Amino acid sequence: MKDKAVLITGGTGSLGKALTKHLLTQHPDISRLVIFSRDEQKQFEMEQEFPVKKYPQLRYFIGDVRDYERLERAFSGIDYVIHAAAMKHVHIAEYNPDECVKTNVGGAENVIKAALKTNVSHVVALSTDKACAPINLYGATKLTSDKLFVAANNIKGKRDIKFSVVRYGNVMGSNGSVIPFFLKRKEIDNVLPITVESMTRFNISLQGGVDMVMHALQTAWGGEIFVPKIPSYRIMDVAEAIGPNCEKKVIGIRPGEKIHEEMISASDSFFTYDLGKYYVIIPQSTVWNLNEFVMKFNAIKVKEGFSYNSLDNEEMENVESLRELIREHIDPNFKA
Repeated sequence: MKDKAVLITGGTGSLGKALTKHLLTQHPDISRLVIFSRDEQKQFEMEQEFPVKKYPQLRYFIGDVRDYERLERAFSGIDYVIHAAAMKHVHIAEYNPDECVKTNVGGAENVIKAALKTNVSHVVALSTDKACAPINLYGATKLTSDKLFVAANNIKGKRDIKFSVVRYGNVMGSNGSVIPFFLKRKEIDNVLPITVESMTRFNISLQGGVDMVMHALQTAWGGEIFVPKIPSYRIMDVAEAIGPNCEKKVIGIRPGEKIHEEMISASDSFFTYDLGKYYVIIPQSTVWNLNEFVMKFNAIKVKEGFSYNSLDNEEMENVESLRELIREHIDPNFKA
């Protein structure tokens, strides 16, 4: 990362902030770090935490991934782009489908075009478990985005640039996620709304998300979708961990919501390899030699029909481990 310039789209989000902290503390010799987002209030608040006077390599750019010209200007002189900007709330996307498509699909196209036009050398795009066998619009737009970034490696020509994707589940403690939501509802009225009692979800820490992005930046050959090996949790265990004395009120599933999430489908298994800490779904048509890739990373092909979902996950959090995670990642003074 020495002397490299990095830009994060959606940089004021939870993961963007975590990446910013990681890069500034672990890679202080980067030449420039650009936070690109459309919310001026969030940028104002973030600058209080990461002031330019203390971190002279930092820049804050107002801009929207829907605006190609602004992206192209922002990418000037950038080496690495981390694309985290997206509309993420499932039920909001269902109600505003055209807006979701404009940001998640049109924005992805703009990022690719701007990166190809400038001297960017690597783009890592953030995906979601909802992009695997999607049943909601958000997942469908993120699957389309994944496909666009993977295919971008086929149209780069002689440009020295790589596009890769990282796909993971719920980020613990991120804005809008279930644990902070339950913590707030516990304070408000001691009632925790449960959509479906049998629901399960994958769980990754902010640092785990950061580590994935850095892994992709350091190792990707172009076109891979990286998937972490992470635990799952049951929604009723989360509710019990946070509010054992709270009322658990079943309200029914929301529009576009899955009961269980999946990150690798049985159809993906034909192109999926085990790298140890991560799985990787390789493109069906690679621009590099697969045998060399397998030897380089000691990659092991998964069995045909293999799927990776939050229900059948071998690693499942329990009530006490969830409480420890809340104390570690969200509130050190948390008490159930």
